[in-house]
Amino acid sequence: MNQETGKRGEVLAAAFLERAGLEILDRNWRCAAGEIDLLVRDGATIAAIEVKTRTTGRTGHPLEAITPRKLHRLHLLLRMWVYEKELRGYDRLRVDGLAITLLPKVFIDYRKGI
Repeated sequence: MNQETGKRGEVLAAAFLERAGLEILDRNWRCAAGEIDLLVRDGATIAAIEVKTRTTGRTGHPLEAITPRKLHRLHLLLRMWVYEKELRGYDRLRVDGLAITLLPKVFIDYRKGI
């Protein structure tokens, strides 16, 4: 995947999440430990969204690229983001995965609490 494909996926993901009623709080948040693609508010829950985009499905499901190590890091990064933004009132934190396959037509698979 190239950066253009990834950026297109993140734009599609944000639009999908907003249509689903989630509020986008941040995009591409970075720190020394890593990056979170999207951060959203889902009711009383703050979720970090890992977006995986593939041009086709030939290389497997996009979410298969999220390793246990990456998932652990996303949980850590989410706690760091909440601390940095001083959002003390949110006890419910979650990491979600959002897979996008672009061809033959756009397909989105959103999974909460991966």
